Amino acid sequence: MRLGLQIPNFTWPNGPAELGADLAAVARTADRVGFDCVAVMDHYFQIPAVGPSEADMLEAYTTLGFLAAHTERATLLTLVTGAHHRPPGLLAKILTTLDVLSGGRAMLGIGAGWNEEESRGLGFPFPPLAERFELLEETLRFLLQMWSDDDGPFRGRHVRAERLLNSPQSLSRPHPPIMIGGGGERKTLRLVARYAQACNLFNSPELAHKLTVLREHCEREGRDYDTITKTVYQFMDVGENGEKTSELIDELRRLSELGFDMAIGAVPQLPRLDVLERIGADVIPVVREF
Repeated sequence: MRLGLQIPNFTWPNGPAELGADLAAVARTADRVGFDCVAVMDHYFQIPAVGPSEADMLEAYTTLGFLAAHTERATLLTLVTGAHHRPPGLLAKILTTLDVLSGGRAMLGIGAGWNEEESRGLGFPFPPLAERFELLEETLRFLLQMWSDDDGPFRGRHVRAERLLNSPQSLSRPHPPIMIGGGGERKTLRLVARYAQACNLFNSPELAHKLTVLREHCEREGRDYDTITKTVYQFMDVGENGEKTSELIDELRRLSELGFDMAIGAVPQLPRLDVLERIGADVIPVVREF
């Protein structure tokens, strides 16, 4: 099993003036100690599960571009972008730019999106759920065409474009890998089977069932289930002084036995670098053997 670091909270002790330096140090350390990816949320306001709306929140892709300059090997992604947040053409250019400038380390994390408060607050469209799922699938088709040799027009129900020119093309070929986040059994997991190289599920009692549903969608789509990387959101909490390390390893072993290839999650003690060092020394070498 591999581990990924998600950074959902930027309200750190040294404040915004030192946030750039602190974030660079966190990214460099995570990259060095063996985290396979570094992810940020794609939100404009902080979400209720993490803190108040007024808490510090950075724009996701500007942040990933910054992280690209301070890492060498980790994959960079959002967990996850709402399909309604950016027009597909802009999103394709953003991901391609990140992929080129990072040396081929971009990954698209995407879903239907959910946080109405931030969209209404900043004046972004927030379509009904059914329309957001339609937009999600159109966005996936749009991006796959833009990452191909076909620079012709695109005609969808919600998106129309005259020329899908993408120059330079992504370094990752045939395209940056796509991760779809969410466990919806009728739509989300079907889209994973049809379009994605990875899924991301929350750690819940329904995990085994969700994987069964994904396998069934793969059978209907003619997709090899084993070609999809199964990732799960899991807090990387080893405790203030490492006292929860064994507990975390046991949970990661259980998730691996369920069929997950990677766990991605927040380290609650950030920006402390010693906690990342501890995970790199005491957790990552163990779970890689799972």
